[in-house]
Amino acid sequence: MELNARFRSYLPVVIDVETGGFDRSRHALLQIAIVLLDWDDDQLHPASTHVWNLIPHADMGVEEASLQVTGIDLNDPDRDAISEGEALQECFRVVRRAVRDAHCQRAIVTAHNGHFDHGFLATGSERNNIKRNPFHPFSVIDTASLAAVAFGHTVLSEACARAGIDFDEEYAHDAVYDAEATAALFCRIVNASGFELPF
Repeated sequence: MELNARFRSYLPVVIDVETGGFDRSRHALLQIAIVLLDWDDDQLHPASTHVWNLIPHADMGVEEASLQVTGIDLNDPDRDAISEGEALQECFRVVRRAVRDAHCQRAIVTAHNGHFDHGFLATGSERNNIKRNPFHPFSVIDTASLAAVAFGHTVLSEACARAGIDFDEEYAHDAVYDAEATAALFCRIVNASGFELPF
């Protein structure tokens, strides 16, 4: 079975965003990480990770409490931050290339509490007048829901623990760490499902 057949011609792209707050209409995107997946011998596994650090959009706010949770220092020159529009365009180019290479029709946001990440990406795209968003406009694959079914828990750290995946709370709320943990969890659930196409 090919990857495009397994997910109905959608390419799952695991995503985590760090933000300046919880309101996508008021708070800035600060970091985007994606994990691309590969499919070998009917097993799904993480293939590559990509990350972008963002300069907060001038019209968006950043709450100090969010910075304390994420540990992001907006003044750190080593962040190599770029504009929101540039980061989204670069991210979408990587995703579109992966969609093409996998012979899929489009990508689907795969994330823990996925509508949060999907909403920030969609709002950022609209704010920057980006027309070629490669992600499904409203559907997501939510690993919090999948983890509730598979492992009886929705919190990422606990779901990973129950799935036998190492998770260090010290590194949580970093987009790369959380995206890679989410990817490992998603792959574990998919690979354990024993799903086969009925045709």
